[in-house]
Amino acid sequence: MTLKTPLSRARGLGSAKEGVGHFILQRATAIANVPLTVWFVASLIYFCGADYEAAHAYLANPVVTVLAALFLVSVLFHMRLGLQVVIEDYIAKEGTRIALLLLMNFAVAVLAVACLYSVLKIGLGP
Repeated sequence: MTLKTPLSRARGLGSAKEGVGHFILQRATAIANVPLTVWFVASLIYFCGADYEAAHAYLANPVVTVLAALFLVSVLFHMRLGLQVVIEDYIAKEGTRIALLLLMNFAVAVLAVACLYSVLKIGLGP
């Protein structure tokens, strides 16, 4: 007795065994994003009218630098996971899907490097 449909038995396709891990990673990053986003928004509100030197000094604090780096990594990784699901679910042509996944991964990597470089340059000094 099997729960597979006749079509899936004929094709021989089954689970890729990756869905659960992806689901857990997406939920874990979402949970991590909640306090990090609250901290980030509170920091933006607090320094809304501040001058450049005050904001720079705040971001140069090692704890703030680490929190900002964690925020960026978590948000960008969560974004990558979500975009991957959207591309895999809604792009039918395999070649287009693979090209978009490669382009998305490259774009997220470039964005992550640029953001982390900026935060670490301020945090680690001149």
